[in-house]
Amino acid sequence: MPKAGIIYNDDKPIACQTARELKDKLISCGWEVILATGAGGILGYSTPGSPVCHAPIDQLSPPGFDEAMRFAVVLGGDGTVLSAFRQVAPCNVPILAVNTGHMGFLTETLLEQLPEAIEAVLAGDYEVEERTMLQVQVFRENTVLWEALCLNEMVLHREPLTSMCHFEVEIGKHTRVDIAADGIILSTPTGSTAYSLSAGGPVITPGVPVMILVPICPHSLASRALVFANSEPVTIFPANPNRLVMTADGNAGCYVLPDDCVRVQRSPYLARFVRLRPPEFFHLLREKLGWGLPHIAKPT
Repeated sequence: MPKAGIIYNDDKPIACQTARELKDKLISCGWEVILATGAGGILGYSTPGSPVCHAPIDQLSPPGFDEAMRFAVVLGGDGTVLSAFRQVAPCNVPILAVNTGHMGFLTETLLEQLPEAIEAVLAGDYEVEERTMLQVQVFRENTVLWEALCLNEMVLHREPLTSMCHFEVEIGKHTRVDIAADGIILSTPTGSTAYSLSAGGPVITPGVPVMILVPICPHSLASRALVFANSEPVTIFPANPNRLVMTADGNAGCYVLPDDCVRVQRSPYLARFVRLRPPEFFHLLREKLGWGLPHIAKPT
């Protein structure tokens, strides 16, 4: 019996209802169906009194999710998709992302188009697009305190009401550099249209094997975004006396103390998107972000 999964945002009644209806439909078609919520991929935050909030990357898959699963349907917005990939990427499960949220930049289809999308997937009429993810680890005295997968970005930044910070950044075997800024972003090409874009970083098409480093509010005209090969790991050493805050994909993170370090590298796991039609990144930029729209002259 073929097996499929459903991951849904249990904070949204429409996602809960759709998950139940979709489960019944797939079972009637002879499929085994495993349900899970996206909450399992939201790792939470460590606290100053309890700095270790360690959920190993390869132990986040919901019960029943494994490499025998043909596909999983995710019902929610971009946040649910990001959470779901932390859960299923180690299992190599492709995801059909269905938008029940707002922006839906990472989703493939709309809720009202779900019946046609499911028919196409069951008929095998789709392709799989693979995207790079990052593995983020926080070390203290050579011990991993915290780790996570992220599809968009890792952000290391100052706490509110503290001053600008210094970061020593080491990329591969290159010379360590100092960046003075409110924080730094390390992004994948997928994340180049998220926080990185808001901070002035470039848009990178998804298939390019690079990582993007973007300083947040840098205190230098020379500190600008840097694009480099994702084959090189990045190590960040805080160079200031105050603790910092690190987040992965905006919904999980931990405190980073002055003697800690953060290591970011390309993950061995890939995010695998079910595509019902050939991916068209420039069309997505135009539709969601207004990029490349025709210029309309002002009336004289």
